[in-house]
Amino acid sequence: MSCVLGIETSCDETGVAIYDTTSGLRAHQLFSQIARHAEYGGVVPELASRDHLSKLAPMVAATLEEAGMSPEALDAVAYTAGPGLIGALLVGASFAAGYARALGKPLVPVHHMEAHLLAPMLDNEAPDFPFVALLVSGGHSMLVDVRALGDYEVIGNTLDDAAGEAFDKTAKLLGLPYPGGPALAALAADGDDARFALPRPMMSRPGIDFSFSGLKTAVLMCVRDLQGIARDASPRPGDTLAAQDRADLAASFQAATVDTLAGKCLRALDQTGRNTLVIAGGVGANRRLRETLRTRCEARNATVFYPPMQYCTDNGAMIALAGALRSDLATRDYTIRATPRWPIGTPMP
Repeated sequence: MSCVLGIETSCDETGVAIYDTTSGLRAHQLFSQIARHAEYGGVVPELASRDHLSKLAPMVAATLEEAGMSPEALDAVAYTAGPGLIGALLVGASFAAGYARALGKPLVPVHHMEAHLLAPMLDNEAPDFPFVALLVSGGHSMLVDVRALGDYEVIGNTLDDAAGEAFDKTAKLLGLPYPGGPALAALAADGDDARFALPRPMMSRPGIDFSFSGLKTAVLMCVRDLQGIARDASPRPGDTLAAQDRADLAASFQAATVDTLAGKCLRALDQTGRNTLVIAGGVGANRRLRETLRTRCEARNATVFYPPMQYCTDNGAMIALAGALRSDLATRDYTIRATPRWPIGTPMP
């Protein structure tokens, strides 16, 4: 199983890639549905599924052409089996199962978050096992002790909102367009991150779990104060705030979130005795987070790794890589299997 086709359809990106264990990533294609969902302010699951359905087959053909390969040259087909939006997952699972069966090739169901965890290995400088991984995205914020390939223990989790979700909801509160996370980070570059004294959730107590709902509420209170309305009143649209107020709030929120994520990462390194940290998931693209962790890890003689920037968000390359590495999961049972919930480190439900 040296050459694997990877298919990613867990949410609103259609990703296809071919990874070869001897030569690395040979080709990849990515289609983002951001423009389609922007008018709704978030992902509409049915629309996401339809886009995957229309884009997947031509993208597989284009990826094979880019790699200069025939389908028969593939050794296996890997696909995201979960977690994610069930309709979107079923599109990828159905295509992968049918394609693998037609070719007589093994099928590899991949855990979406495990693929994110392994994505830094797409870079030339890849981490060695064991390490601590921060998986941080719109749907997940967790710390995982990675002992070896397939041997994972979640040691910290979010008790409510994920960090990426908090970014998106705060951006919406400030009147920023979808997707909110990158827009907020861009606005924060022009702001004063010390103007608003926002909390660093759960940093004053022991442990490495996360909570971001209170931080969102603190931003909401600041918005109401700036708008001069009662703290229990519905806030007016965020774009009615003065430009500098919005930038300062964005910067203060980003600083609080990054400080919290970085602080918990260092605690996880101390708890496990590890000296290698991996950051993966969409929020891993945040430049403030990268700079903060690099500085703090260097101060304690630890090393931090990230995926290449283009592979922080959902993509087919990480699925192809995970499929190639997890040959123990390969099967010739072509039953269509997908699940919206699947704890990392556990067998597929």
